[in-house]
Amino acid sequence: MRIATDRLIVRPFEPADWLEVLGYASDEETMFYMPEGVFDEAAAKRFVRDNEGPEARNFAMELKDGGRLAGHLVFHPWFGDHTYEIGWVTAPGLQRRGLATEAARAALRFGFEELRLHRVIATCQPENAPSSRVMEKLGMRREGLFKQCIPRGGGVWWDEYVYAVLAEEWK
Repeated sequence: MRIATDRLIVRPFEPADWLEVLGYASDEETMFYMPEGVFDEAAAKRFVRDNEGPEARNFAMELKDGGRLAGHLVFHPWFGDHTYEIGWVTAPGLQRRGLATEAARAALRFGFEELRLHRVIATCQPENAPSSRVMEKLGMRREGLFKQCIPRGGGVWWDEYVYAVLAEEWK
């Protein structure tokens, strides 16, 4: 998948991207809600390597102005070939500028118009209000709350919201 928006190019990762991934994915606040947690150098290199080819599940969000990474977009099959999951991580200093919404909107358009998807889902913890806002801006509806479904370690369990949008709603 390679998509251009007004401010971004959403593209497969390239080997040299690992250092920029490490820059944002090693930030505890940025990665707080991500199940994989904070990246070290080895994790950043592995993440980029695993998302370079046709089996990629995550895509670089590159700023058109300057070429630096603004974060990454999660976009992959979730259930069969008709339902995908979408998500995002935005680098510190670039959050709350609408970049995740812009990238996700373009991916949804690609998914519904090119891949002919039926449904796209997204999840977040109830405490992650910025992510919920992005989902709502995209026209996704909150479908459910899963209680204590994500183990965080130390006996702590997180709840999770599930959002979705259908192809017929996207149009």
